[in-house]
Order: sequence, then C-alpha cells, then structure tokens
Amino acid sequence: MSKEGTGTIVGMILVAGIVVINAVLMSYWFMTVLAVVCILLTAIVVYFFRDPERSIPQDANLILSPADGKVVEIKDEFENDFIKTKCKRVSIFLSVFDVHVNRIPVSGKVGYLRYQKGSFVQAYKSRASHVNEQTIIGIEYQKSKIVFKQIAGLLARRIVCDIRDGDNVTAGARFGIIKFGSRVDIFLTDDVELKVSMNQKVKGGESIIGVIR
Repeated sequence: MSKEGTGTIVGMILVAGIVVINAVLMSYWFMTVLAVVCILLTAIVVYFFRDPERSIPQDANLILSPADGKVVEIKDEFENDFIKTKCKRVSIFLSVFDVHVNRIPVSGKVGYLRYQKGSFVQAYKSRASHVNEQTIIGIEYQKSKIVFKQIAGLLARRIVCDIRDGDNVTAGARFGIIKFGSRVDIFLTDDVELKVSMNQKVKGGESIIGVIR
C-alpha cells in the first residue's frame, strides 16, 4: 500500500466500522445498505492505493516508464522548460484502475523542478499536457537531460512529489503519486531510441520506454 494513502484508508476503515456496528445494533435495512456501500468504497480506495513491488532493470542505458498506464500519444514537440530542444513526447494515461505510484525513469540528478497550477481537462486529451495542473521534473543523466511531468486529470486533484531540486535519484525508485486518474508525460532527446508504441500498456519502473544510444 502506498504511504500517501494510509491516512485516507485508515479514516475510511474507521467510518465503515462505525456504520457496520450501528447496522448490526439497529437492524434497519437502510443501515445495512449504507454499511455495504461503505465497505465497497473502502475496498476500492485500498485497491487504488496499492503499491506492488517491481522488477527494476539494472541497465544504466535504459529509460524506464515513470507510471503504469497506456501510451496515448507519441509526438515530436519542443520542450521549453529544461531541455529546451525538440524532443519526442510520450504520454501515458492512468485510468482509475492503474497503479498510481510514480517512479524515476533514469538515474541522475534533479536539475529542474516546478509546480504549475492549471485546469483539470480529461487526462487522455492532448491539451491536458499543456493546460492541466502539473509538476515538471528535469533530470541530468550521463551527458543528457530528460523531463517528465505528473499531470492531474479530471478526477485527480492532488499531485504528490517527494523529490526536490538537487536530489540524486535512482531509476525505478518511487517518488510520488497522482490521485484518482491522471497522465504522465516524458520527453526524450534524440540520443534515446524509442521502445514503445501507441496503445501499449506499460508498468512504472519496469517497462522500457527507450534506450540511450
């Protein structure tokens, strides 16, 4: 279970427990229905905040997926924040059924970190990459740079990012979460050979997005 979900889950378990006890004591049908609803909602939240272990590839030349989900867009685009050159943008859409814990795509040093307020357009839409609330992270690795973004979606209203500018980070390590449906973009420079295709399902910290030439 993700540590970010501990408080929410404990709170829901307590509420569900109180409702269930009252349903048993009062024996009213509507209390029984309410108890069942509370139990189901608690189970859904526990499932959402799951945090499975991953088999992290150890090759330093690999760019790993920063999130679970489906590749919904691959596009040539100028990256304005950190790399400041034309890149290949790979966008991954996370549905509410995907693991939402985010992972570092490549080992290096955080050279750029910025939080940007914005809208909450549906995360699978292309313009969500530019207008939605997001955290933008740039990493310096080997002799190159990479940028990836945590982007809030229609339901996601909180982005958690546990890394700071100047941190040394390790590929595959957990660094945050976007709650309840979201999107992650990753910008690859020309020295990276793309290894994913449209509509491909990927796993954070495990699937290979690209290989450094």
